[in-house]
Parts: sequence; C-alpha cells; structure tokens
Amino acid sequence: MLALPLLMILLQSPVCLSVTVSSNKPNVEVHEHSDAVLSCEFRTEKDQSPRIEWKKKGKGVTFVYFNQKFTSSYARRAKIEGATLTLHSVTQKDSGEYRCEVTAGEDHVNLGETIVTLNVLVPPHVPSCEVPSSVFVGAGLDLLCKDKLSVPPATYRWFKDNKALTATADTPYSIDPHKGSLKFQSVSKTDAGMYRCESSNNVGAPKSCVAQQLKIIEYPLNMTILIAGAAGFVVLALFCCICVCVCRRRGCCKKKDKKTKSAKPYNPPPPPPPPPIRNLKHYKQTQSFMI
Repeated sequence: MLALPLLMILLQSPVCLSVTVSSNKPNVEVHEHSDAVLSCEFRTEKDQSPRIEWKKKGKGVTFVYFNQKFTSSYARRAKIEGATLTLHSVTQKDSGEYRCEVTAGEDHVNLGETIVTLNVLVPPHVPSCEVPSSVFVGAGLDLLCKDKLSVPPATYRWFKDNKALTATADTPYSIDPHKGSLKFQSVSKTDAGMYRCESSNNVGAPKSCVAQQLKIIEYPLNMTILIAGAAGFVVLALFCCICVCVCRRRGCCKKKDKKTKSAKPYNPPPPPPPPPIRNLKHYKQTQSFMI
C-alpha cells in the first residue's frame, strides 16, 4: 500500500534527459578518391530541430558544416543526412579528426558531441631512385629509394637485371626494406648492372622506378701510379721525421752544436776619458811651472 503512492509520484515527476550523440563507426579508413561516410547519430529530450555542426581538428579547428550549410572548401563535395556527413572523392588532406556537435536548446543538458577519425589510404607512387652512373672498384656505395606519398608508408625491394635482391650473410650488400637503402661495403666488377626499386603497401599495386645502369670502373694505370707515388712520399716523409726524433733523443744534435761553437775574443773596455779642464788660467800656470 505504501509502495503504490511512491510509484505514482515517480511516474508523474519529469524525467531529466539530455541530448546524446554517438557514432557507430568512430574510425573510418577509405581509399583515396573514394567516398567517406562519417556516422553521427543523436537523440534529444524535447528539441526536435537541434543545431548540427561538424568541425575538423588540425593545427586549429575549422568548420565543415555550420549554420545549415557547408563551408567553401566542402560545398560541392559533401552532403549531410540527419547528422551523418559524407565526403566525396577524399584525398590525403582530408585525413584527420572530425567532431559532430548537436545542440538542443530545449533539453536539460543541451550539448552533445562525438569524434570520428578519418584515415585516407594512398596506394604506392613511383618512387625516386638514386643510382650513380659509375663507381670505382673497391669503393663503398649507397643506393636510395623513396616514396613519400603512400599511406601507410611503403616498403621497398631492389632488383638487379630484373631479379629481386635478397640480402644474406654471404652477400656483399645489405638492404633496409623500410628506408629503401641498398648498401655495398666494397663493389666489384660483378656488381655492375641495371638497378631499379619497387615500392608497395596493402592499398594498391606496387610501383617501380625506371631501371638505371651502374658501371664499375677500374682505376687507370696513371692514377694507380699517382696513388702509389703519393703513398711512397708519405712513407718517406714519415721515416725522415722518425729519424730526426731519434737523433734528437740521443743527443746527436747537441754534441754537434758544442763542437761547432767558437770562443769569443776578449775585448778590454776602453780607458776612461780625462777629466774636463775647469780653470784654463790655472792650468797654463801649472804647465809653465812644470817646464
């Protein structure tokens, strides 16, 4: 009997609900140049015509849909149904975090939002390949390959004469499939050939650069003689320096200096000058007296 009146009071009292916003797919991945559907669903307490806004978060926050219309950059390539946003022919620039905001002014709590992350996948592009035209025998060599546009980042394979290269413990080269590098510690004549690189990811077909010729050149005879002469000169100069240092340590130079030293002649100091004559008259009398 006491529970019945309490139940009636609860049924007659207003229930305070707020606007709720959600997405059935908060993470969206689509291929480049296809359509991206950003889901946004909402429920309100009283307001049947809430205000809907879409914003994109990047370095700042920019509007996508505001005041019941799209901003200029989305005007001709987007549509909205309810609160769900569809972007047509997306590119990598459209990747990012989007926020759906629903404002219901008549509700007790009148603002709700949900976040949808868009990742636009980009197939491989033709990579840039750095292959020198020639290199000397015995020199180190780095071949580089890069595709900066593919999403997710591409992995790389190197080919020589249309045969895929595989690095092992016995091969004279190493390969980094993530950086796209092919490194030789010391090239030989057998390393000459046509080299190309291929980039790939799981979005589209692999792409390859144009094969480039690598020539391995032996040092000419005159250059070999020049290198040998320079090396000999360096060895000779080093030998002379060692001999001089050893001689100085043994005191050879000091003994030679003592033998070659000559005694300096003794020069006595000159006699002091006579005192000056102060009284000329007295001097003459003294001289005459002495005579």
